[in-house]
Amino acid sequence: MALPSFWSEARVGILLLSVLSLLSARLVGAGQDSGSVIPAESRPCVDCHAFEFMQRALQDLKKTAYSLDSR
Repeated sequence: MALPSFWSEARVGILLLSVLSLLSARLVGAGQDSGSVIPAESRPCVDCHAFEFMQRALQDLKKTAYSLDSR
């Protein structure tokens, strides 16, 4: 009996992950109430979220660099 190769196992894993992600996306979309939608004018844009995330990441890096320098 031949052992399955790494690539065949990787393909099965990727396929399983993609199916699970599609199913979870459908469940999340179906679980949202239509009355709880926030209007686009009051929501921050995607770029704003990315900018805030990058700011926090840079602050964390600065703290880490400072703690390494102080050692």
